[in-house]
Amino acid sequence: MLLVTGGAGFIGSNLVAGLNEAGRTDIVVNDALGNADRRKLDAVIHLGAISDTTATDADAVLATNFRLSLGLLDWCTATRTPFIYASSAATYGDGSEGFDDDWSLPALRRLKPMNLYGFSKHLFDLAVVDRFANGAKLPPQWVGLKFFNVFGPNEYHKGEMTSLVAKRFDEAKAGKSVRLFKSHRDGVADGEQKRDFIYVDDAVAVMRWLLETPSVSGIFNVGTGKARSFGDLITAMFRALGREADIEYVDMPAAIRHQYQYFTQAKVENLRRAGYNAGFTPLEEGVNRYVALFLNQPDRYR
Repeated sequence: MLLVTGGAGFIGSNLVAGLNEAGRTDIVVNDALGNADRRKLDAVIHLGAISDTTATDADAVLATNFRLSLGLLDWCTATRTPFIYASSAATYGDGSEGFDDDWSLPALRRLKPMNLYGFSKHLFDLAVVDRFANGAKLPPQWVGLKFFNVFGPNEYHKGEMTSLVAKRFDEAKAGKSVRLFKSHRDGVADGEQKRDFIYVDDAVAVMRWLLETPSVSGIFNVGTGKARSFGDLITAMFRALGREADIEYVDMPAAIRHQYQYFTQAKVENLRRAGYNAGFTPLEEGVNRYVALFLNQPDRYR
C-alpha cells in the first residue's frame, strides 16, 4: 500500500491517476499521518504543502512544509518505509548559484531562496541531508524532488500559482489577447523570461520510476533540462487553438520585481546517472496535449 499526501492536489492527483492506470489501486490519499502506523506501507510520497510563493504566514508555512515533513520522515525512518517528498526549484532563489542538484551540505548552504515557500523546502532539504551527513538513521529509500515549472491537468485550484496555460486559456479561446509581463532587466526582451516547463506526466514518470528503483536515494531536479520562454509557452497555446499568437506586454507589479526569477533550467545529469533514461515531453507537445485533452474539453479533470 502507498500513502500519498497531497494526493488530491495537482501533482499528487496526477500521480494517483498514473498509478491507477498502471493497475495500482492500493493507495491511501491523505494529508496527515492519521492511523498510518496501523498499516504496512510500501512507500510514502509526500506532496502535500503550502505551495503559494507569495505566502507570508511563516508559522503556517513552517508547520505544514517543515514540521509535518519532519514527522513523516521520522515515522518512515522508524518503520523502515521508503520516503519520497516534494522539494522545489524555488530553493535555488535567483539562480545566481546555478541549478545544479548537488545535495552536499556545503552546496545546499550556498542557496538563498527568495520566498517563504522556497525557504521552507530548503530548510527540510538541509535537515534530511544533515542527518545523512552525520550518519543518522534514515528511511531505506529517501528522495527529495526539486520540481521546476510543472503544468498540466488538475492544477486549477492553485489560483495565482496555476500555470499560465491554464490561467490564460479561456481568454485565448474567447479571441482575446494574452497579457505577459514586460521584462525589467537589461538584455532580456519582453516575453523572453525563461523557465524549465515540464508536463506533469513527466513528473509522474520520475516518481513511478523511483518507486520501482528503491536503491536510489538523494535529491534530484525534476525538469526537462531546457529552458523555454513564456512567449514560447503562450505561442504554443495559441497554436493548439489554431490561432496566431496575440500577446500584450504589461508592466510587472513593483512588489514582485525584486523576487522575480528571469531564468530557471534544471540540470538533470544526476537523475540520468541514477539510471533514469526516459525522455521529456517537448513544450509544444505538452501544451497541445493539455489543451486538446483537458482545457478544451467539457471536463478538464484527469
